[in-house]
Amino acid sequence: MVANKENQLYTTLNNGKPMPLLGLGTYNMFGEVAINAVKIALETGYRLIDGAQMYANEKEVGEGIRRSGVPREEIFITTKIDNCNQGYEATLRSYEQSLKDLGIEKVDLLLIHWPIKGQREETWKALEKLYADELVGAIGTGNYLLPFLHELKNYASIIPAVNQIEFSPFLYLSEELDYCRKNQICLQCYTPLMRGQKHNHPAIVQIAQQYSRTPAQIILRWAVQQGLSTIPKSENPDRIRENFGIFNFELSEMDLNVLNNLNENFRIVDDPIDML
Repeated sequence: MVANKENQLYTTLNNGKPMPLLGLGTYNMFGEVAINAVKIALETGYRLIDGAQMYANEKEVGEGIRRSGVPREEIFITTKIDNCNQGYEATLRSYEQSLKDLGIEKVDLLLIHWPIKGQREETWKALEKLYADELVGAIGTGNYLLPFLHELKNYASIIPAVNQIEFSPFLYLSEELDYCRKNQICLQCYTPLMRGQKHNHPAIVQIAQQYSRTPAQIILRWAVQQGLSTIPKSENPDRIRENFGIFNFELSEMDLNVLNNLNENFRIVDDPIDML
């Protein structure tokens, strides 16, 4: 379910909570750069900030949120359990530290960052405990390809609200997408813009020219128009604003189909399947 709210698109997660489909990724941002990126994004209209323990910038993310002046209740904040903090007790402890670093009482979404061998079940059980105790708004997975999702089903009492994976027109993981849709899991795309490496592809260029938009705006619109959440990272104020300018046009079905058929299994990040 997708709804308009505050000039952007929201989805309703499987526990009934609304989540913006477009967010700001905060990977590889530090110091004042991270603070300002978060502040500018929120001032621009973003209401989803995607963070992680692994990024080592939760204090800066929290400071950017405070400096923005946007009320906490309007912001959807995600963080993720670092690989070195997985396991039942370690997950509970590390989440407490994340809250201290962010300077908030709870996050809206807590994810397992990567499917670490030997830790997946205990880590998920810890997330379920935090959710049952109402210490997080929703729980989900990161980098869970189909084998990990099938495995999770064997011991999970709660279906993930979100599965965040690398996903783009050039890494179109149809099996993962179908599974998430059938199980009411919101698929969230990271590295959707492929760090610019495919922006000169003829199909992208042609569609961008047709709509008088940038390649980045076409790719991000492709995602949200199909109910996919996406979290492009940028620390450049102009790019942050450009990435947000996707809510006043629509791609045709024909153009969506073109973009849905560009898969090249093109990865920026390591393949999670190696963790099986």
